[in-house]
Amino acid sequence: ADTFEEDITFWQKVSKDYDIVLITSLFEKRAPGLYHNSAIVFDKGAIAGKYRKMHIPDDPGFYEKFYFAPGDLGFNPISTSIGKLGVLICWDQWFVEAARIMALKGAQILIYPTAIGWFDEDEESEKKRQLDAWITIQRGHAIANGIPLVAVNRVGFEKDDSNCLSGIRFWGNSFVVGSMGEFLAVASNDREEVLVVDIDLKKSEETRQIWPFFRDRRVDEYRCLLKRYCD
Repeated sequence: ADTFEEDITFWQKVSKDYDIVLITSLFEKRAPGLYHNSAIVFDKGAIAGKYRKMHIPDDPGFYEKFYFAPGDLGFNPISTSIGKLGVLICWDQWFVEAARIMALKGAQILIYPTAIGWFDEDEESEKKRQLDAWITIQRGHAIANGIPLVAVNRVGFEKDDSNCLSGIRFWGNSFVVGSMGEFLAVASNDREEVLVVDIDLKKSEETRQIWPFFRDRRVDEYRCLLKRYCD
């Protein structure tokens, strides 16, 4: 976090040198003792926008509430030269509301930089359940909102220096799906890869005509969504 500004300068240069739109997930030191997990979007060297992770987990190996404050920039797509990007981070991917709001605000593609994995001690059946759930819910976001989705995950093993656990083995399996949830690409589960994938943003129009979920939403009956739980 102490190198946040230096990191910004470095990735700006990469974005400019390669003439690309680039998303980086960085630790942002906002003030002494106040930190965010932030995604910065660069567009050919310019800063297009920033998203601060809204949902902060508190699970074994992911005790992020101890060091990250929840984001306060809301769910707002970032306009770039390739379209409006709905950028969310890791734990956000389990919340349908985040994806929906991004889509309702005009996001043309959902993008999730992620670091998720399992523990070597987990049973194989449990590992499969977790991975299947992770893939399924994100394909569901693409389908429910009629837009493509990119999930980018780490690979490799990170030791737990606290010795509470052996560590986390990140399961990779980064993937891209189209607006109907169809797989366009899937990466390795144990090695870094660079995938080049063509995504047709215009297909969302066709998808939403076939599945007009936005048209048929009963917005007058969703008040319960504003409550923690409806007793």
